[in-house]
Amino acid sequence: MAEIVNLRNFRKQKARAEKAAGAEANRLKFGRSKAEKQNEALEKARADQHIEGHKREE
Repeated sequence: MAEIVNLRNFRKQKARAEKAAGAEANRLKFGRSKAEKQNEALEKARADQHIEGHKREE
């Protein structure tokens, strides 16, 4: 036979898991130092400039 599950508790556990996953994503996205943010912005600017330099003129 199947195991009996309390749906209310199941929904609460699911909501907690989703909230924890969202919090982890935010930690990765926003939990960086100022130097890390500046380095990433600098790398992005260099990559954009590199791509712009290789575009053909029409």
